[in-house]
Amino acid sequence: MPAPPAMPEEPRLPDPGEMPDPGVLHATEQTRTYPCPSCGGMLAFDPSNDQLQCQHCGTEAPMTASRELGRVAKRDLGRAMHALQIRLAQTRTEPTADKEIVCQSCGGHTQFTGSVTAMRCPYCNTPIQRDDVKDSPARLPLDGILPLRVGEKQGRELIENWINSRRLAPNEFKKYRTLGSFSSIYLPYFTYDADTTTHYRGQRGEHYYVTVGSGDNRRRERRTRWYPASGTVYNTFVDEEGVASTDGLDNDKVHALEPWPMDELVQFSPEFVAGHLSRTYDRDAAQVHAEIVEPRMRSSIRSTCERDIGGDEQRVTSMDVRYNMLTYAHVMLPVWLLTVTYKEKPYQVFINGVTGEVQGYRPWSKIKIALLVILGLIVLGVVAYLYFRYS
Repeated sequence: MPAPPAMPEEPRLPDPGEMPDPGVLHATEQTRTYPCPSCGGMLAFDPSNDQLQCQHCGTEAPMTASRELGRVAKRDLGRAMHALQIRLAQTRTEPTADKEIVCQSCGGHTQFTGSVTAMRCPYCNTPIQRDDVKDSPARLPLDGILPLRVGEKQGRELIENWINSRRLAPNEFKKYRTLGSFSSIYLPYFTYDADTTTHYRGQRGEHYYVTVGSGDNRRRERRTRWYPASGTVYNTFVDEEGVASTDGLDNDKVHALEPWPMDELVQFSPEFVAGHLSRTYDRDAAQVHAEIVEPRMRSSIRSTCERDIGGDEQRVTSMDVRYNMLTYAHVMLPVWLLTVTYKEKPYQVFINGVTGEVQGYRPWSKIKIALLVILGLIVLGVVAYLYFRYS
């Protein structure tokens, strides 16, 4: 009796690493786009479903990007900067120079300026990424990315609630928010780990009290005795981050978006940037550490020295800080940015694209402030009248 025909094997779904990258590389322009396989529109990373999705027909495309957490390795800062200096000396062109490219969808000419590395074609709205900056040997490589989690709808709701809660903002400004530029941007950051050993010198102050004066002038005054102090303290820093972009952003408000959930970092993939703006760094890892991160570290180290000194007051006169380990990672973190021009002055409002934290500036209404002051004076006047009338 013949054997029954073999059942066909169920097709095995490929692992993400085996899937073809849905992005299309344009070698002549050194750019990347993500065309939709169904309608020819463009795919964008949609944080609401954590997939690439066509903005026209809704088709979803599988992503090849790794989602495994904790795979972002950090590099030794000193060795990396030394290697970068060697590569810079061997490179004749600046990869972040302004560049005009031809859109592969409509043929229009698009200008990348400054640190922008991903944008949309102004003629057909096609998302375009520059590959030559990211892949340049004269740039520090990207190590990780925090994928966008706040979608546009949620972002607009957060902005709406933030602006409506600013009671003293002009009514006109609240209307202008619908006319402002609202976009998602991946900003460049460097994040650092460090172990430090610090030898310090200072003084420990101990309070004591003495009685001075006589009669009605007799009183107790506090005095301080100072004693020399010195010692050694140890500090460990993990994921101390600093923004590496200086072009047109209010860095104080960007810094206020911290903390970022750095434990959710994944390895960088351009798929996460599809359909969103992005920038490369203006300050390298050594500059960000020296200008932004190291002052914060030294402030924390000083606090450790003061705790080690003890007493009622402390003075730290010198700190010899030595780095036993200093490593970094180059990462991209997402924000939503609303820019509104009100009375010829720009106002920026930022949203942390992962946590939803909102930070920004808005104008003050002089009329509302004046009315509030007048109302306060009226209330004080009424209270004073009632007090003197019935006391």
